[in-house]
Amino acid sequence: MDSLLVLTLMIVFFAFTFDFINGFHDTANTIATSVSTRAMRPRVAIILAGTMNFLGAITFTGVAQTISKGIIDPFTIHDETKGLIIVLAALITAIIWNLLTWLLGIPSSSSHAIIGSLAGAGISAMGFGALNYQGFLSIFEALIFSPIAAITLGFIIMKSFTYFFHNFSLVNTNRRFRVLQVFTAALQSFAHGTNDAQKTMGIITMALVASKYLDKVEIPIWVRVAAGLAMALGTSIGGWRIIHTVGSKIMKIEPINGAAADISSACIIFGFTLVHFPVSTTHVITSSILGVGSAERVRGVNWGVAINIVITWIITLPLTAASAFVIFKLLNLML
Repeated sequence: MDSLLVLTLMIVFFAFTFDFINGFHDTANTIATSVSTRAMRPRVAIILAGTMNFLGAITFTGVAQTISKGIIDPFTIHDETKGLIIVLAALITAIIWNLLTWLLGIPSSSSHAIIGSLAGAGISAMGFGALNYQGFLSIFEALIFSPIAAITLGFIIMKSFTYFFHNFSLVNTNRRFRVLQVFTAALQSFAHGTNDAQKTMGIITMALVASKYLDKVEIPIWVRVAAGLAMALGTSIGGWRIIHTVGSKIMKIEPINGAAADISSACIIFGFTLVHFPVSTTHVITSSILGVGSAERVRGVNWGVAINIVITWIITLPLTAASAFVIFKLLNLML
């Protein structure tokens, strides 16, 4: 069998594995608040999240196009084998990182993992000139700005809720918001699918362009459907370690808090999807919860857990880049 075809098939397999892991790693964030407030039973929440993620994944392709050429332009890779090994090394690194952080129950960023891995593998293969600096910096700016926007919007929405509902009975208010959380969780899961599943689509498309199976950056329909299904299946496995951290360790979440966090994070994620920028859904969702918690009582937020999460975010890019650098060298010797 043609070696390029074998490498391409390996990449497709590992890409869908990454997407599957992303399903139980990151999608757990989208239903963490609704499960922790008992707005939905875990099984119902998982089915809802999986369905809405799939629908979101097949609806948009803009983020996938950004990923496929924004970090490394596949048209600048003249050695097809080297281009495919870059993508393979990035996927293997991101998968290892996601599994490690999932086992530890840390809501790390799959976006940071795959972007850092692609950059590290590309530099290992072709030097620092491999990076599309304009695209890479734009993506990096989106990753930095999005959690700041999420904290701010979460704070504003929670303050608004507090202002409008402060005269209402707390029991009745929480009952109404518990019902609303079913819809906000669905909205957040849909937004998650429009952004996170796109990264796998972009990786596969990048590999297909690098191996000359595609002559332009256009996401094939089979890639869109398969990526959506892989994420939905991963979601069905569940990510209870992440749900526990996001849904209860950061702050004590009531239905009104959960709805505010869901709405703010969904708005931020979907907004960046519309302008074709990948964001870390983990960053956005966690930051929204921090903003909501700060609006009520700054001391009510477990800042120790929040700091540990932020540290993980910060170290993900350099550690995955360094790991992918080494893994590319090993794969290049073996393949």
